[in-house]
Amino acid sequence: MQLTIKDVEILQQNLAKEQEDYQIELQEGNLLVMGPSDIQSSEIGAELIRLLGNWIKPRKLGRIFDSSGGFIMPNTDLRAPDVSFVVASRLKLSVRDFGNLVPDLVVEIKSKTDRIGKLEDKVKLFLELGAKIGILVNPDELTVSVYRPNGDIETLTGNDKLTIPELLPGWEIEISEIWPPVFE
Repeated sequence: MQLTIKDVEILQQNLAKEQEDYQIELQEGNLLVMGPSDIQSSEIGAELIRLLGNWIKPRKLGRIFDSSGGFIMPNTDLRAPDVSFVVASRLKLSVRDFGNLVPDLVVEIKSKTDRIGKLEDKVKLFLELGAKIGILVNPDELTVSVYRPNGDIETLTGNDKLTIPELLPGWEIEISEIWPPVFE
């Protein structure tokens, strides 16, 4: 049985009535149900959103979303990247619904239980569907891989600088900035 976006909306309404909080995605008509992530992955996502937001918001470059923001893909999948960005000209107003577009930037952050191969495939699919940049953060290896539509993959570590000139000219961060600090 192939499920639809409408089926997902009904399921979400029913789960909300039961006060259950799951992230649900739709891939090729099948439900993907995800529970909460580990807190390290969550902290990395929050830090990336902060670092991006500090650059994007004052310049009014677009909108940033966390993992709760669902996007309907051209292939009718419903996906929710861990962090995403849509340029202002493509989404002039946020809606109280799923976004009906592919984000320009998608970020996936490997959680404790994720398999890296599946995340690589997810990032590549976003690019095939129209994303301009895909980023895969691997806290286990302390690496950040940047994927581009032409197939180039750049892996960054340590004090390497992450830049996204295609979308955010002038923005840069050291990779070491995204890892959670150790407090003494």
